[in-house]
Amino acid sequence: MKNTPAIELRGISKSFGNVYANKNINLSVNRGEILSVLGENGSGKTTLMNMISGIYYPDEGRIFIDGKEVIIRSPKDAFDNKIGMIHQHFKLVDVFTATENIILGLKEESRFDLKRSISKVKAIGEKYGFDIDPLKKICDMSVSEKQTVEIIKVLYRGADILILDEPTAVLTPQETQKLFAVLRKMKEDGKSIIIITHKLHEVMSLSDRVAVLRKGEYVGTVTTAETTESQLTEMMVGKKISLNIERGEPRDPQDRLVIENLSCVDRSGVKILNNISFTARSGEILGIAGIAGSGQRELLEAVAGLQHTQSGNILYNDPKTGKTENLRDKTPLQIRDLGVRLSFVPEDRLGMGLVGSMDIVDNMMLRSYRSGKSLFLERKPPKNLADRIIKDLEVVTPSSATPVKRLSGGNVQKVLVGREISASPSVLMAAYPVRGLDINSSYIIYNLLNRQKENGVAVIFVGEDLDVLIELCDRIMVISSGSITGIVDGRTAAKEEIGLLMTKHGEGN
Repeated sequence: MKNTPAIELRGISKSFGNVYANKNINLSVNRGEILSVLGENGSGKTTLMNMISGIYYPDEGRIFIDGKEVIIRSPKDAFDNKIGMIHQHFKLVDVFTATENIILGLKEESRFDLKRSISKVKAIGEKYGFDIDPLKKICDMSVSEKQTVEIIKVLYRGADILILDEPTAVLTPQETQKLFAVLRKMKEDGKSIIIITHKLHEVMSLSDRVAVLRKGEYVGTVTTAETTESQLTEMMVGKKISLNIERGEPRDPQDRLVIENLSCVDRSGVKILNNISFTARSGEILGIAGIAGSGQRELLEAVAGLQHTQSGNILYNDPKTGKTENLRDKTPLQIRDLGVRLSFVPEDRLGMGLVGSMDIVDNMMLRSYRSGKSLFLERKPPKNLADRIIKDLEVVTPSSATPVKRLSGGNVQKVLVGREISASPSVLMAAYPVRGLDINSSYIIYNLLNRQKENGVAVIFVGEDLDVLIELCDRIMVISSGSITGIVDGRTAAKEEIGLLMTKHGEGN
């Protein structure tokens, strides 16, 4: 059973205009197997999975299920062939219960029976070890509970080939272990599971085999037990790269940003930050860990002047003047001019910070046009900056004149982060700077942040991968439900300790 291909791709190709996203891909997934798919940004992983799940249709090639050729032209065709994809961004209706979301859009042969559906949802949960309340509304759920609903939704429809896109991106270590236990049970039940992830340690611990794509082409498939993280990285990138983050000791740390008893409320009056106090020092990387939606974004926006604060102080010790400024009294532009920069990488990268229809040079000019002294803006410095970012961050683009919307998500991200770092800030707040980036691009960003630290910048790093936070940061502050639950030493902290703090409520030490 285990050596029978559940799904096999032969010569699959897909192009958009003159650009090949996938070219002559040959790939197979066995019954009762977990296959990881690795590749740099723009290597064609998502396009390939979208063809299996019916979102795209291949230009060339054939797809076989259990040895029989099938045509998949739509998500419905994929479901008819028992293929289900769990996307990174959930597609759920907040006001509906778990069960209502799971059965939404299904045609019942007989009269609709909610009790029967609830029983079936419970049975699936018990079979695989899911923790689910069928009557709980989505708006009251944690991220991991929402993910559980998405997985049960495809299982309810009879899927036995499951595709998961970055399934652990927003989970705590404990939630990740729970998910892996469930996936292993599904594998034992004969399910075929394909996982797209950038976390190599997860690939090594979970998958049976690893398939690697590079620049839209299939490089090969290896048995996980017979390979290493370094070998997989070399297959992805085509050259050897170091997977070590060189963390140096803080040099002459000075208190640069002092937050005192900061509280914020949203428009409806609900408290989103509760009595936050901490210090960010020059020559140091302060990590912020927390479950998605715990207040990380609001905290950085408050410092940057983008979030209204209810009480507290945001004190900035200006290294140029030696003066202490309260940023609560400043506008966002005044805060930026003082040297406090926020590089926030949102889910919609083009919706915040970059204009998709503009080229890279024009996006560089967005940060500098206010200082123009003549009727005509000077394009040479922004052009040089754009070219430098393209070179240093290995941005894949025909030229700096290419509209940003034509770049892959990861390359857009490099432009966004590179522009803020290039401003030589004294405080750099980098929120999710490697979200969705491949391993090579991620390490370029980590090294850039370390360089900023060596230059005496106070770096605040919000990340999703606890292994990286522990390896990169000097101190790690954990935030849960808008409150600080603890600050630990990055050199001695355990991942499990941070995971527990992420789920703790109330104020810490």
